[in-house]
Amino acid sequence: MKKDKKLLYILLMLFTTVFFSCNNNGPDRKTQLEKGSSGEVIAAMTSLEKAELVVGVPTKFDLPDSLLKLIPPEVKDMFEQRDMPGDSVYKHMMEHIGSLVPGAAGRTAAFPGLNITTMVLSDGPAGLRIQPHRPGDTATYYCTAFPVATLLASSWDTELVQKVGEAMGNEVLEYGADVLLAPALNIHRNPLCGRNFEYYSEDPLIAGEMAAAMVKGIQSQGVGTSVKHFDANNQETHRMSVNTIVSQRALREIYLRGFRIAVEKAHPWTVMSAYNRLNGTYCAENHDLLTTVLRDDWGFDGLVMSDWGAGDDPVAMLTAGNDLIMPGGWKQVEQVVTAADSGKLEQKVLDENVRRILNTVVKTPRFRGYQPSDHPDLTGHAAVAREAAAEGMILLENREQTLPLGGEVRKIALFGDASYETIIGGTGSGDVNEPYQVSLAEGLKKAGYEVDASLEKIYRSYISEAQATHPGKRNWLAILMGSQVPVPEMSVKTALAQQMAAKTDLAVVTLGRNAGEGSDREVEGDFNLTPVERSMIRDITRAFHAKGKKVVVVLNIDGVIETVSWKTLPDAVLLAWLPGQEAGNAMADVLTGKVNPSGKLATTFPLKYEDEPSAPSFPGRVLGEVSAEKKSFFMPRVPAEVVYNEDIYVGYRYFNTFGKEVSYPFGYGISYTTFDYVNLEAGPGSYQKGYQFSVDVKNTGKVAGREVVEVYLHAPGKDMNKPAEELKAFAKTGLLQPGEMETLQFALTPEDLASFDEERSAWVAEPGTYEVRIGASSLDIRQKFSFTVDQEKVVRKVSNVLAPPPGRIERLKK
Repeated sequence: MKKDKKLLYILLMLFTTVFFSCNNNGPDRKTQLEKGSSGEVIAAMTSLEKAELVVGVPTKFDLPDSLLKLIPPEVKDMFEQRDMPGDSVYKHMMEHIGSLVPGAAGRTAAFPGLNITTMVLSDGPAGLRIQPHRPGDTATYYCTAFPVATLLASSWDTELVQKVGEAMGNEVLEYGADVLLAPALNIHRNPLCGRNFEYYSEDPLIAGEMAAAMVKGIQSQGVGTSVKHFDANNQETHRMSVNTIVSQRALREIYLRGFRIAVEKAHPWTVMSAYNRLNGTYCAENHDLLTTVLRDDWGFDGLVMSDWGAGDDPVAMLTAGNDLIMPGGWKQVEQVVTAADSGKLEQKVLDENVRRILNTVVKTPRFRGYQPSDHPDLTGHAAVAREAAAEGMILLENREQTLPLGGEVRKIALFGDASYETIIGGTGSGDVNEPYQVSLAEGLKKAGYEVDASLEKIYRSYISEAQATHPGKRNWLAILMGSQVPVPEMSVKTALAQQMAAKTDLAVVTLGRNAGEGSDREVEGDFNLTPVERSMIRDITRAFHAKGKKVVVVLNIDGVIETVSWKTLPDAVLLAWLPGQEAGNAMADVLTGKVNPSGKLATTFPLKYEDEPSAPSFPGRVLGEVSAEKKSFFMPRVPAEVVYNEDIYVGYRYFNTFGKEVSYPFGYGISYTTFDYVNLEAGPGSYQKGYQFSVDVKNTGKVAGREVVEVYLHAPGKDMNKPAEELKAFAKTGLLQPGEMETLQFALTPEDLASFDEERSAWVAEPGTYEVRIGASSLDIRQKFSFTVDQEKVVRKVSNVLAPPPGRIERLKK
């Protein structure tokens, strides 16, 4: 009886504490959160309140039965929060906060009595992801679908990316969210990664600079960002549990470097820890990663949050420096309270987690009392999306000046499903609920061209029937989020190709690909073309060439595909990636010459998938069966590992160093005009002062255009293996008229000369001759100069952490 009374008393006190922590009428503790007051507020908080703050507030989803049956049981449990007290004030808080900005990915706890407001956290990398419709509201709340990150990186234009960020951040602000869960800057380690479209490049300099520009743009609007996924999250297969085994050097030079650039240059409000393990420890529980590297080595003082459902032990996560556990749940709140009260979780550690959250809360629009309009400038932002899409498209082939389309072309035969159902973005959290999307067919019509109506009718009838009977492959997450996935390509009969060749002026063949969160791509039928696609390109090209007419292929794709077996058949190839809601208009802008293509590849196109250095190990191997208690949010925790035996030789670092031929090299892209690189001027320079140089870029063609200039460094390999060259700087000219010239200035710092020495845990510049290579791609070098470093220089020492298990990595060597 006494035990029952004691339990009742504890439950009553627990209920009272939660009630007053969530209620404006709670007791006055004579302190309220304001800027600079987090210490006083923390001292006034109970262990329960602190636990509720460091654990996100889950949102209960009301889903139709048609979707519920597709969702794994463990995810249903998360949605329903079955372990929560049935009538607790915490539950009421959850339901109230959950009504803020419907469709947002997550929220943090609010304590009105302490003036602690909630933070609304929203996806995503290609635009704000919220629901367009709200209960009891007839209005619609659409967001702009911007081009995906890979396309933005292909522009090599940080000013443009910052402009996109400003537009994106304004929508976050005006729709009432506080932090955008973006940008994502993991490395394109392997072309089959299902989320590569969300990431910028295979090169960490491009990834870091683009991410920094995006962060600056978004945060200029007074809202926050969360750069993700920290770290070495380069696949979706077994993403919840895979153990990524990678060397310290590869981590520092490849997989951490982009994050460091973004953190040090742009100061994001938050960083998101990744799902995977890193050399044995979950990233969300990895103190060496989240505290030693991120905070001690780089000076980051912001908030670290987990990816949704990442980590295994909430106490270990908080102790490691993962301050916010998302999406949260009552069970985790109880675990934190118990650990704090028992001493398993040190109070000073929990207080530091809380401090970082509160220091972020005070920066949010909601805390500042900003009243969102729910009416961002969607028209203006669409114009930004269209500009960015066109600037990032890459002209891969253009024989006999097929493009831009000349006056002799008026009627176009559009082949390929994606010509009519153009894919604007990826699936999963990278998807956006946009107000409209422009197909290539619509874009060409708006540009004044006639698209053959009979062919369009055939395709639209096929697509409609295929969507109803043979929908494309989608994982349950893509289905839940309503993501667009292409249907299998329509087979084009030879007779139809010949008929179109007789009645139209030009053929445009669009190949479509999509991917997204939850699964990786496949080699056959995805990286490689399907038999239907191969025959379509072959038969259409034969039919049109027989009539003296030309064929253009447009690649509306999410990532790298095989091109060498077919790229010589058509007359031109335009790589359009996934261009956002203005896709068709932007494609038409480039095809017609309204915009001269200036994009260049930020990722390599190999001859075949097997040439990829990571192909033998991707996506790793399964080590055992998943246990029932290890099932997790989104995906089961299957014991698995992947070993990065290619080490630092990722992408062009491998292909150029080992002399492997590629289809299209890193940095490649052609234009409707030509450019000369002249008047290289390089001062004597020194290790201490750095090396400054300039080059003039002259438009030697007949139309205006922009050029990307890439700076690579060939370093001596005295004691350490070195890639043949590494990208160290880049710049893009303004729009140069024919005959016009622009001078571009560059500088190399001591750290640009250094490689990571694992034995000393330091960045070291070796003595010897360094060659600076200035070019239009990693293989098209236009100018060179050299300088000598007379003795070894230790540039920077860092913490000796994150070492892999001994003997597990068989490194590639030149």
